[in-house]
Amino acid sequence: MQGLLVFGRTGQVARELAALAPEATFLGRDGADLTDPAACAGALREARPRAVINAAAYTAVDRAETDPDTARLVNADAPTAMAQACAELGIPVLHISTDYVFDGSGDQARAEDAPTAPLGVYGATKLAGEQGVAAAGGRWAVMRTSWVFSAHGANFVKTMLRLGADRDRLTVVADQIGGPTPAADIAAACLRMIRLMRDRPDTTGGIYHFAGAPDASWADFAREIMAQASLGAQVADIPSSDYPTPAARPLNSRLDCGRIARDFGIARPDWRAGLARVLDQLKDKT
Repeated sequence: MQGLLVFGRTGQVARELAALAPEATFLGRDGADLTDPAACAGALREARPRAVINAAAYTAVDRAETDPDTARLVNADAPTAMAQACAELGIPVLHISTDYVFDGSGDQARAEDAPTAPLGVYGATKLAGEQGVAAAGGRWAVMRTSWVFSAHGANFVKTMLRLGADRDRLTVVADQIGGPTPAADIAAACLRMIRLMRDRPDTTGGIYHFAGAPDASWADFAREIMAQASLGAQVADIPSSDYPTPAARPLNSRLDCGRIARDFGIARPDWRAGLARVLDQLKDKT
């Protein structure tokens, strides 16, 4: 996509964006330090793109509890500065956010206008980023997604493959339910959204949910990984209380993805098919 500027270069979604849109410009830490929001805005103004995707974030959920200032700079202040610069230039911006803006109560899928109540610093800073992007006054969209996985970086699939190869039995949390989402599908959805926002200024913006289907627990996800990878490790269900973490995780991460289907024609991807593709990619790497 000509004229597209992407913040992020090594993250899971950024790498998939690079595979799908190699002609875009990608800014990593050397080109745009997200702990310096003014520098991010300056880099954007200098590049003068036709559209912007922010695929960069502080994603260390537990570390954010003891490093809130950095998390806020990266997840809130930098996206706000980017969106303000985009508003000045009259170009659309798409910002990627998370299911962690919700408290995880109940058992129903959350719509975009459901009340937010983050459980920790990570979710709170991501919510502040959403609010800053929305308040900048330009053409904007936020994509909330969940449980991202790919053949790149550190993620649940790669962790389960490593543990499943070494152990006969794994204990995995079963009371957290959400939609595993392939990074490649997130990237494809982002490109469709930003193209339409760029080419059709009247395209509806706002907040959108995008997550893989069907909803599953982490334990369900782990069992599918073991099955598709032909690993013999048995997966035993445990409650979240048996696996304490510094930052609380939402139990209910189900996202209602109807709005993105209505406005952009983007359906929820089958994460099991995405998992098969990721496993093939990992085989090719070995």
